[in-house]
Amino acid sequence: MTSARLLVVHHTPSPAVRELLEATVAGASLPEVGAVEVAVEPALSATASDVLAAHAIVLLTPANIGYMSGALKHFFDTVYYPCLDATRGLPWAMVVHGNDDTTGAIRSVEKVAAALQWRRAATTLSVLGAPAPEEVAAAHELGATLALAAADIAP
Repeated sequence: MTSARLLVVHHTPSPAVRELLEATVAGASLPEVGAVEVAVEPALSATASDVLAAHAIVLLTPANIGYMSGALKHFFDTVYYPCLDATRGLPWAMVVHGNDDTTGAIRSVEKVAAALQWRRAATTLSVLGAPAPEEVAAAHELGATLALAAADIAP
């Protein structure tokens, strides 16, 4: 039996995004979630093989000038065609951090995820400024939710 695998792809250039990443991974790694392998990959080094091996995916990005980070865009450019047919229905969610607006970043990631025909498994967590305790808790919960989604579809 193959164990469930949650892939967390991130670009974490700031302490705020790093804090949200750590909370997401901690939530995904809770013992109550079960035996889910949590693979954490920087967006600049994550590969199509990583995505193809995953049962669910979490994307973390800062909002840069109204768009996802260039690193996350690079990730999508790298994996899009190799994963297009093979990952339809993949459960996904996103955490995005911005200083004043995250709308464009959210929209840009949603467009690519829709083109890949991934299935949203949790509401996007959008954080402005320094993460408040309830936003850190929401990232923790999002990680647990996606780990459970991975476990639900693993063979």
